[in-house]
Amino acid sequence: VQLQACGGGLVQAGGSRRLSCSASGRGFINYTVAWFRQAPGKGREFVSAVKYGVGTTYYGDFVKGRFTISRDNDKKTVYLQMNSLQLEDTAVYYCAAASFLHDDYYSVEQYYNFWGQGTLVTVSS
Repeated sequence: VQLQACGGGLVQAGGSRRLSCSASGRGFINYTVAWFRQAPGKGREFVSAVKYGVGTTYYGDFVKGRFTISRDNDKKTVYLQMNSLQLEDTAVYYCAAASFLHDDYYSVEQYYNFWGQGTLVTVSS
């Protein structure tokens, strides 16, 4: 499967942004899709994931109810709605996918074998 992330841009602190991750290829419903991010000078961290099939959602601790992940299997797209954005949310956001990923590994980037190119979100004061 190939992934393409989009929706990044410049947003003021407290504002909102919706990212999209579009997939091509077969079997999208069988993939857990996640968002990771990498801030300048830092390692990549888990943001959120939506499981294959039933669509169970997972979030990183820092999200604290501000982000919502969802998927539209007909459109082969996963969305990340980000609200109440903070300066520290500035990062390149990557979407990633893994087929039939076990629940224990949804936040572990090494288990994702398909990655999009990343989209930059810049939060300004």
